[in-house]
Amino acid sequence: MTSPTPAGADLALLRRINTSAVLRVLRGADSMTLSQIGKGTSLSRQTADAVIGELADDGWIEEVAPERGIGRPARRYRFRAEAGHVLGIDVGTTGLRLVLADLDGNVIAADAPDLPPALGGTARMDAVHAAARTFLEGQSAVRLRALGLAVPGIVDAHGRIRLSVPLPEWNGLDLAGLAHDWFGCPAHVDNDANLAALAEHWLGAARHVGDFIQLIVGHRTGAGMMLGGRLHRGRGGAAGEIGALAVLGWEGSAVNDIREAADSGAIFAAAKAGDAAARERVDRFAQTLAQGIAAMVLTVNPDLVVIGGGLAQAGEAMVDPIRSHLDRICLDPPRVDASALGPEAVALGAARLALDHLNEELFGSAPAATATGSSTAGRQARPLNTGAFRAPQRT
Repeated sequence: MTSPTPAGADLALLRRINTSAVLRVLRGADSMTLSQIGKGTSLSRQTADAVIGELADDGWIEEVAPERGIGRPARRYRFRAEAGHVLGIDVGTTGLRLVLADLDGNVIAADAPDLPPALGGTARMDAVHAAARTFLEGQSAVRLRALGLAVPGIVDAHGRIRLSVPLPEWNGLDLAGLAHDWFGCPAHVDNDANLAALAEHWLGAARHVGDFIQLIVGHRTGAGMMLGGRLHRGRGGAAGEIGALAVLGWEGSAVNDIREAADSGAIFAAAKAGDAAARERVDRFAQTLAQGIAAMVLTVNPDLVVIGGGLAQAGEAMVDPIRSHLDRICLDPPRVDASALGPEAVALGAARLALDHLNEELFGSAPAATATGSSTAGRQARPLNTGAFRAPQRT
């Protein structure tokens, strides 16, 4: 019985599958011969050769110098990480952070332009677009394949902003759809705390940790979390928005006392040096933040809490008081570390978001972005803090 000839759509799908297979094996190697590529993809030599020719014509791969040896050397090919780029944009209330990376995630350039104050919805959008365009024009040989944007707000699965308190004029905005037209490439949008978590998991303090909570503390306070090596966004993108509980005081006087100070860094420095008044202010600030963090810690029992954002540049002067309060009120206190990536964490996470989506499109997977294995594998359990459940004293 003769097998039916594949229809046009089936042939196109088969070609895409074969192309993704070749890109995937080349992506994980310095260079490979045609025979190695065929073996790694289970494609015939003829099919692999045809795919390699198409990918080379399109600039995704290139032939490299063969290894020296006896006889005629086999041709070798490598994946060209410079064949495309992704742009990550951290949209703040007063400025932007931009990060340009190649297809291996290597950062090519970064910038932090200011935004004019008191911009409206359309004007802010135009200013972000213009700043990104100017940034890209200052780089050489950029071929943008995908764009990632981080915003301070709740974002749905399609890149539409459901709610942003700092940027209320963008509520309901289809940011992903609008940004798609900026540079003729796909655009992806997520919450800034979520993308800070993605960056810390990729390059920072949470590498090799599957379960952790990410806090960003600056002009605003937000939280995100990774569970099982994946961002946990919740049903509508609102996971981690514990600051909405007014009873926790994250938008209250204890936090604003530090956050709105003319020089918050000087307050942390004075507290570290032993100034009693500064230590009291920092302790109130730390205790208030710890109460909200503890609610999440007691819910998901993570290995780690990472504290980032502008105020986290104070380092241990900020982190240690929060750690002390968590150790006191949590049943199983996690490790608490400052961000390893500093102010660029959110923009790096936006670039990683764009790269993950691009990897899925090109390779059928998202290499190097998620943890493998259990976050608790090989971990020694700490003794439980049974005092956290001590009944309050009656008066």
